[in-house]
Amino acid sequence: MLDQNPPVIEIRNLHKAYGKLEVLRGVDITAHSGDVIALIGSSGSGKSTLLRCCNMLEISQQGSIIFKGEPVKWTGSGSRRRPEDAAQVTRLRTNLSMVFQQFNLWAHMTVLQNVMEAPVTVLKQDKNTVEARARALLEKVGISEKADVFPAQLSGGQQQRAAIARALAMEPKALLFDEPTSALDPELEQEVIQVIKDLAAEGRTMLIVTHDMAMARDVADHVVFLHNGVIEEQGSPSAIFGIPKSQRLQQFLAAVS
Repeated sequence: MLDQNPPVIEIRNLHKAYGKLEVLRGVDITAHSGDVIALIGSSGSGKSTLLRCCNMLEISQQGSIIFKGEPVKWTGSGSRRRPEDAAQVTRLRTNLSMVFQQFNLWAHMTVLQNVMEAPVTVLKQDKNTVEARARALLEKVGISEKADVFPAQLSGGQQQRAAIARALAMEPKALLFDEPTSALDPELEQEVIQVIKDLAAEGRTMLIVTHDMAMARDVADHVVFLHNGVIEEQGSPSAIFGIPKSQRLQQFLAAVS
């Protein structure tokens, strides 16, 4: 009998290597609806690679990626493995919106056009309907007055909030954040963190790669510590930050505190 309420994202035994460099060595993560999972760890631990594999921006060599009970179909194996069905990848990606460290806004489009572009061109939605939703999302993230300006005229924090609005415009089942605040000054960082906190309070399903331990502690309900491509330790924020068990996690937290 099919699970009537499967996890939004399920990753099983994921492996990813670049040549002889093994970046992910058998990672398992499950995110149910409303889960906010923070991925922490030192540079090179595999956090961002895991997120990119989840969205199939990077192709893993082994393991399963399952979205709402539907596994990604693969062909080939090892370094020759590829998604079998390009249409499936496109469809799944529309439900997994990603927010990048460097914003990735289109410079030649206004903020409003950036937010509207994918729903109109990819989902073929009605332009007037999309515009109304886009303006509401810009209001939601606190930059409605910037709708008609270009990204270069925005601060870093405003650009990241525009990128979040763009991700939300696809009405995704889950949001993937890859170091969403690491390119920002501390003051601007707080603007973006507040938006992410608001999204968490709404019950959004999110995977967040972050260097900000305070955000991981305050926003996430589950924290995963990656080290050398494996999950070294995971648990609730109170357990991870309050009573870390592994020596490596203790060293990491001492270094970043």
